Amino acid sequence: MPMRSFLLILDLLLLAGCVTSPTGRSQLVLMPDSQIDEMGLQAFTNLKKETTVETGATTNRYVQCVANAVTREVGGTWEVVVFKDDDANAFALPGGKIGVYTGLLKVAENQDQLATVIGHEVGHVLARHSNERVSQKFAVEQGLALLNAVASPQSGTGQSLMGLLGVGAQYGVLMPFSRIQESEADILGLDLMAKAGFDPRQSIRLWNNMNRAGGDGPPEFLSTHPSGSTRISDLNKHMPVAVQLQTRARQQGKRPACK
Repeated sequence: MPMRSFLLILDLLLLAGCVTSPTGRSQLVLMPDSQIDEMGLQAFTNLKKETTVETGATTNRYVQCVANAVTREVGGTWEVVVFKDDDANAFALPGGKIGVYTGLLKVAENQDQLATVIGHEVGHVLARHSNERVSQKFAVEQGLALLNAVASPQSGTGQSLMGLLGVGAQYGVLMPFSRIQESEADILGLDLMAKAGFDPRQSIRLWNNMNRAGGDGPPEFLSTHPSGSTRISDLNKHMPVAVQLQTRARQQGKRPACK
């Protein structure tokens, strides 16, 4: 294909791919959501093969209870798996997949704090952040090579591309969400957990716990996130809205009791 024609097609794709996130931010989203969902499914399948799954009934009931309450607010079918790993981490993938590491349960001290993290991760999915990152990569690299990588997730390039979904070092390189995306997921997640009836004020304690758990450095979950002071300031600014959402949820009978 002549370079001029390729650039014209690329320009049209970029124009057609401009969308708006749930918070009103302009985004570049070029990939079909079905393709991104398939990538999420592939990544999750690989993780279940490569990482030990927690089988304890009590732990699984607790995590499922919190995750179900949060995802009920967005609808759809979500698969939730607890991984036996000391990292204070969690993730959500396109296609309705949620992973929670047992190490997080040592830092998230109650159901509201766990809902903060799960809500944050689901917020990334709702805002199509994975699609946005893949699309940005498409816009700056050779389109054909990227499309081949999407179609062949087991290839070297394809495995690196999987890192764009947010699952981290399992694919060789951690490709962090941008700070803008992280801040957006914070607010979306705060609203989401409050709509489910969880206490949004516990989000401040959760992030303080996360910062303390890092010792000399932040845990992996926080390594690419906004600074603790910035995050807490932004959450406090939005807290009146979130508290109103929780009050309304409680009036509707939404009172999670996950133990």
